[in-house]
Amino acid sequence: MKENKNTDPQPKQNKRLPNIPKKPQKGSKFNIFWVYAAIIVGLLVLQFMFSNGTAKQIEQSTFEREMLLSGDIEKIVAYKSEDIAIAEVYIKKEKLGDPKYKKYISKNSFGAADKGPLVTFNVSTIDSFKKDIKDIQDAAKIAAANQVRVQVETKSSPWLSGFLQIVLPLLLFAGLWIFMMRRMGGGGGGGGGQIFSIGKSKATLFDKESQVNITFNDVAGLEEAKQEVMEIVDFLKNPKKYTNLGGKIPKGALLVGSPGTGKTLLAKAVAGEAQVPFFSLSGSDFVEMFVGVGASRVRDLFKQAKDKAPCIIFIDEVDAIGRARGKNSMMGGNDERENTLNQLLVEMDGFGTDSGIIILAATNRPDVLDSALMRPGRFDRQISIDKPDLNGREQIFKVHLKPIKTAEEVDAKKLSAQTPGFAGAEIANVCNEAALIAARRNKASVDMQDFQDAIDRVIGGLEKKNKIISQEEKKIVAYHEAGHAIAGWFLEHADPLVKVSIVPRGVAALGYAQYLPKEQFLYTTEQLTDGMCMTMGGRVAEDIVFGKISTGAQNDLERITKLSYAMVTIYGMNSTIGNVSFHDPQNEYNFNKPYSEKTAEMIDHEVRILISEVYDRTKQLLTDKRDGLEKLAQKLIEKEILFQADLEEILGKRPFDNRTTYDEFVNGTGDQTPAAQGLIHDGVGPTTDPSAPATHAEEEAK
Repeated sequence: MKENKNTDPQPKQNKRLPNIPKKPQKGSKFNIFWVYAAIIVGLLVLQFMFSNGTAKQIEQSTFEREMLLSGDIEKIVAYKSEDIAIAEVYIKKEKLGDPKYKKYISKNSFGAADKGPLVTFNVSTIDSFKKDIKDIQDAAKIAAANQVRVQVETKSSPWLSGFLQIVLPLLLFAGLWIFMMRRMGGGGGGGGGQIFSIGKSKATLFDKESQVNITFNDVAGLEEAKQEVMEIVDFLKNPKKYTNLGGKIPKGALLVGSPGTGKTLLAKAVAGEAQVPFFSLSGSDFVEMFVGVGASRVRDLFKQAKDKAPCIIFIDEVDAIGRARGKNSMMGGNDERENTLNQLLVEMDGFGTDSGIIILAATNRPDVLDSALMRPGRFDRQISIDKPDLNGREQIFKVHLKPIKTAEEVDAKKLSAQTPGFAGAEIANVCNEAALIAARRNKASVDMQDFQDAIDRVIGGLEKKNKIISQEEKKIVAYHEAGHAIAGWFLEHADPLVKVSIVPRGVAALGYAQYLPKEQFLYTTEQLTDGMCMTMGGRVAEDIVFGKISTGAQNDLERITKLSYAMVTIYGMNSTIGNVSFHDPQNEYNFNKPYSEKTAEMIDHEVRILISEVYDRTKQLLTDKRDGLEKLAQKLIEKEILFQADLEEILGKRPFDNRTTYDEFVNGTGDQTPAAQGLIHDGVGPTTDPSAPATHAEEEAK
């Protein structure tokens, strides 16, 4: 049985998505050329109002009788216009007030005296006129030095002169006005960028004429997020596949993830794959110094999108306009931003909302977004884009290694195991740094050592072997790093150490220890405590060996303190405070603490007890392993960089059989080569996410 086909004609641009009515065009729009016309008319009026009057026409005999012999003449100008010779008489300014000249003075529209010639008259020929003037003055016995001479000039026709007098200033003012309007409009869209288009949307349109070259093949490590977004793209291409089952297209999808995880890259891939109009802009594009501009740009954006539906709108950094309303407002200071957000909410799911427009937005601050923006019907889907896991990092490395000439030994799987916690942007940076390092060394290809150096460069900073450090400071740094290494080596739950160095790196780092943590999401109290002991190892080693402490443990103490407060106030890992969490990611309490002053004192007391216990435990461990501490420090002073094999030679095999992620994923054994250098990870980062990587670096005293 054949399927009945709908023969009703539909608008051409709405074939992919049925039942999307095309809105009729509204009435006549404002045209900027009317403004230009008004300016031209105004300039013409001003030209005539301020133009000079016309010199009075007299007879030559009148001039000779009343003016020539009076000594009041400034100059006489004679010129030939067409077939007529004309003479113009200019009177000295101080003589214009003479009563006999008042009848000749012409005035302009504002009553000011004319600056042109006083009178004009026709002469037979210029030569005969010059002779007559000289003869009259000679007959009156006027000295030759005081006689008025006739100046002969060449002048254009009166019609051309008048035309240029009007048109040239007009063109000048019109050009200046257009230039100023374009500058004030900032070159924005609509109307040529004039100031009248300041309320227009600044979105960039990508369509068939301006295709994006990035596709989903260029996005690696985000398989789940790609699947969600690809479904939206597939709906736009094959709507009947979903509508036949009663499904509706999502109105919006919010991409949430840490910086560098690939939110904008995924949106670019959508633009390259969707084959529908794609509007791209950032949240800050709605912000302007003028009141009401943000809401106007939102309206204009959705008006353009409705004309091109079905289409996709991508708003990057949506938290710039999507922050929760009514929080931290200072005397109405957020009214403009809130008006912009209100307009966005109405356009996304308001009374007159049409289908056919999909909103994609990206942010790394979902906790500050307004709840009305996050509800279904506006952003139906929240797509979490986390930092990639082992397999994800391997796929990302493969993408970024394609354009690089690598040696055969370079393995994306090994590199992914050595870079836990790295986001896509950091992996791209590692690959680029490795290529630059190999080029600096004049290599034909990029080998594994270049990648190891690039990882160190990205994490720890630039290596500074030529930095001047005294022997005393070098000794302190060596024992400090040895303390970290000993504590990590003999603590069961500490991350296995891979590399320790006293070569200065970065701005103020005099040394660093490098660990290869096991990727996990849940941490026990014992694991966090062992990590804190490992971080405290440097300060304790200085105290045991030198009997005094330095400022090198600043970074360590900051992380220990923050993690201690997190264990007590967030994770509920303290018996005295109890199973409570005062975590406030959305800042609901503003500047007020969600606990009393007595509880605050208890928290401070328990944190001090916890840190004190960690210090005593670490001190006892390093005291028992004093011989290994001395050997390791002396070896560091000698070689400056030690790997895991060196530690096994000095301290013996690690007493705990904790296989690292590198061992399990790459080798499948417990053995690890010196090349297996991983992320600098000195304990757990001082954040609410215990798995966040952190950098241990000895801070230079300032």
